[in-house]
Amino acid sequence: MAETIPPPPAAAASAGPSRRTRDRRAALGSVFVGIPLLAVVVTVVVMGPSGYESLHRPVPDLVTSLISGLLRVVAECAGSVTVGALFFAAFIRARSGARRLVVDNGRDLSTVRWASLLWALSATSLAAVDAADASGQSLDRLLEPGSLAYLMSASYLPGAWVVAAVVAWTIYLMANFLGTWQPLLIMLALSILAVLAPVVVGQVLVGPQHDFGGDAAIIGTPATTILTGLVFLVAWAAARGDALGAVEARRLRWTAVVTGVIAAGTQTIIAAFMLAGSAPWESATGWLFLVRFALLGALGVLGWRATRPAAAPQHSTWTITALAALLLSAHLGITSAMTRIPPPQYFVPTSVDQVFLGYDVDSEPSPLVLLLEWRPNILFAVLTAAGIGLYLWGVRRLRQRGDAWPVGRTVAWVLGWATVFLTTSSGLGKYSSVSFSLHMILHMSLNMLGPLLLVMGGVVTLALRASTAHRRNEPAGVHEWITAMLNWRLTHAFYHPIHVFVSFVGTYYLLYLTPIFGEALRYHWSHQLMNLDFLIIGYVFYSLVIGVDHPPRPLPHIGKLGLVLAAMPFHAFFGVVIMSSETVIARNYYEYIGKWWMTDLAHDQYVGGGIAWAAGELPLIAVVIALVTQWSRQDSRRAKRVDRHLDSGIDDSFEAYNDMLNRLSGRSTTPSGTPETTATAERVPEMKDQT
Repeated sequence: MAETIPPPPAAAASAGPSRRTRDRRAALGSVFVGIPLLAVVVTVVVMGPSGYESLHRPVPDLVTSLISGLLRVVAECAGSVTVGALFFAAFIRARSGARRLVVDNGRDLSTVRWASLLWALSATSLAAVDAADASGQSLDRLLEPGSLAYLMSASYLPGAWVVAAVVAWTIYLMANFLGTWQPLLIMLALSILAVLAPVVVGQVLVGPQHDFGGDAAIIGTPATTILTGLVFLVAWAAARGDALGAVEARRLRWTAVVTGVIAAGTQTIIAAFMLAGSAPWESATGWLFLVRFALLGALGVLGWRATRPAAAPQHSTWTITALAALLLSAHLGITSAMTRIPPPQYFVPTSVDQVFLGYDVDSEPSPLVLLLEWRPNILFAVLTAAGIGLYLWGVRRLRQRGDAWPVGRTVAWVLGWATVFLTTSSGLGKYSSVSFSLHMILHMSLNMLGPLLLVMGGVVTLALRASTAHRRNEPAGVHEWITAMLNWRLTHAFYHPIHVFVSFVGTYYLLYLTPIFGEALRYHWSHQLMNLDFLIIGYVFYSLVIGVDHPPRPLPHIGKLGLVLAAMPFHAFFGVVIMSSETVIARNYYEYIGKWWMTDLAHDQYVGGGIAWAAGELPLIAVVIALVTQWSRQDSRRAKRVDRHLDSGIDDSFEAYNDMLNRLSGRSTTPSGTPETTATAERVPEMKDQT
């Protein structure tokens, strides 16, 4: 790692930051938070009651609206810094030596602590304040007995802030005790979920095409948040004169490029969704989108100029990062202000199908309709493209190095992702939300067929072989990160056979025999989460019993076979329960959708139960056959290896075993009539003396 700028002398360091550093940081903090605060204040004052009245909602007083908007800015700024600091500590920070996977709690997590605390406090306050704001009540109403719970239940947003607050408090507590690298990933994943919570229940949840807008927000919000947080952290460090090492600078550049491209692409989709066919200059939302794109473009130009060798002497790191932070703070402020302005898609006539699904499903789902009427699922399309692209890049890297990789594994991996994409973006995915039987086909594909093909691709083995293993005096990279995750105790616990079995089998009973399924169908984000759960649980199960990769907690073949055989009757019993149940699962939802070709919900559920029975048993039977075949081949390879060793004289275990049998068969008497045990005992001293 390249040398960083040396710290100030001890005397100066003990006196604290210099005046120049304090001034720079004060200016940076004021700009980063001040611009979004100003944008929200102006929006609330200018909009007045018009935003509420246009949606036919009660109008709260100005103080409630202002406090709600200001607290949201604080929460979003603190959340961005928290996510950025966690990402930096996990993937940007270059540590070397034997403790390169040990986190410096003081250096790496000090920013996480104060940012997550501020995030937790603001999110906790927003849960109550937004409940009053959304219901058109003043803050005084919250003090009345029973009012808080009632107002929070009247809107989705307060519940989202509760989720964000719980996560932020959890991160704050973990940051005070964390000492290893692996838990950073859990904290980062939780923080991204907390950032997404108020977004997915906001404007992207309403109107036609909201499935496109929701998926774009799910993908783009984490990217924008990571980019904003990283730029602020680098500018904060540059204010004191700290510089990044060569490895850290390279990682930061690649992260900025990837997150910037994702942010621009997803915002284009969200803009098209929110404008609902109107021109950008016809609404305030459109003009604000144009400003956001201009800011992202300016950020891209700044980054391009900063990476040019000729630009390095002309601009200091502080100047470049401060300008980038200024652009991103303005972007964050506009984003916060837009949450106070009803976008055009709010006022487009919307059908019942579009309310729940984002699109209409008018045709009867015949085989031809399922084959031809596609509806791209953006989230799974992006996951498919990323999964196949990264895998092929790893194979190409291996071949460039002269190493071979089985073609069959590549074919299995591509077919696995193709199965995921086809089932979620074809007519099957489009109609799965209005028919239980079609949903069950989708479920079986994502939980059985797709994962079964994916685990045969051996992606973890490929990643380890394609990545570079660094020496102890070099910073840890992808190879070391994967190895650390595989050796982590939590990963071993996650792959415990009991946990895998309960997750694989219990998901069916928990999801369909409780109200969870009916609730998950109502919202796009929860439907996508359900599909991801199917895919992940199936992958973990099959990776343990038949996967190419060596699992963190491997099982012998008899254990794998027992696990599969134990799961089969539970799957069959689940299908029987669904077929024989007199209660229609998610009846209210399906009746509200009210498709003319769905006249008998009980029969459709009966068909779905039969699909669950048959489609669940057939893949498991195939796995049993494959396991027995693998077991037989392993025994055959072991026998051939032993034969080769015997022929070459390497393995003398059989000779030793035969000698032992000969001694045991002749130990009753010796040729002189003396018991063998006595004769052997008498010879022991001689053997010791000879030795």
